[in-house]
Amino acid sequence: MAGRAAMSAAVALALALLAAADSWLYEEFATEGNVRAGYDARGQQVASLLLDRQSGAAFRSRRSYLYGQFSVQIKLVPGNSAGTVASFYLSSGDGPGHDEIDMEFMGNSTGQPVALNTNVWANGDGKKEQQFYLWFDPAADYHTYTIIWNDRNIIFKVDDLFLRCFTRYADLPYPGGQPMAVHATLWDGSYWATEQGKVKVDWSAAPFVVSYRGYSADACVPAGDGRPLSCPAGTDRWMKRQPSAAEQGTVAWARRNYMHYDYCQDGWRFPQGFPAECSRD
Repeated sequence: MAGRAAMSAAVALALALLAAADSWLYEEFATEGNVRAGYDARGQQVASLLLDRQSGAAFRSRRSYLYGQFSVQIKLVPGNSAGTVASFYLSSGDGPGHDEIDMEFMGNSTGQPVALNTNVWANGDGKKEQQFYLWFDPAADYHTYTIIWNDRNIIFKVDDLFLRCFTRYADLPYPGGQPMAVHATLWDGSYWATEQGKVKVDWSAAPFVVSYRGYSADACVPAGDGRPLSCPAGTDRWMKRQPSAAEQGTVAWARRNYMHYDYCQDGWRFPQGFPAECSRD
């Protein structure tokens, strides 16, 4: 009996130590709405965002960054998620000239694929969406979603696959002059998210829950007063990151098999001609 009690105490202590080592949510972020924190069996902190008729949920990093690699594991809303939008994104704020890099998960009816909307805002211009149907069930388990942002390109990754690369051109707007905070949200996007707003949220299934774990930010922080950026050691691993030929191949594979929308093909939206980068990529 004493041995069993000692073992239980040891297990509890080990889990507490793991939890202390992985308590990223309240250390790194401010929260809004219904956000719950817990731990999984491996001691990883899990932040759950809940959506009901009264409120959505969000967390926002206390720090702002200028270039970096940002990653999190997400498990999306199971079952009928139509009308809901979960996100992981960077933003400099809400002003008319803001910068932003988006990964938004647009819910769908049960059995239908979830679309991942990627977008880049530069100086307030955000009409640069590419959407992809995910080739797996994003509610069955956690998958890793990554944004790599440097002064050459913005790379969107799903697990180990490169999904999209947005290239910087010297004569075109690019998010690089404004520090950005990291955000995660869950909200009612009925007007837009599913079949262009035709399918609304079914509130009888509320609350809707999206879970986040394993967050990491390997990124530079502005030092202020015109001083150089404060960057962690070894930033070349992402600061100079560009897709290899093989990684460009996975981008082409995703475009060919899973792309749902490409702003560079939307002539109705751009009757005066496509954005300049469309003819250069």
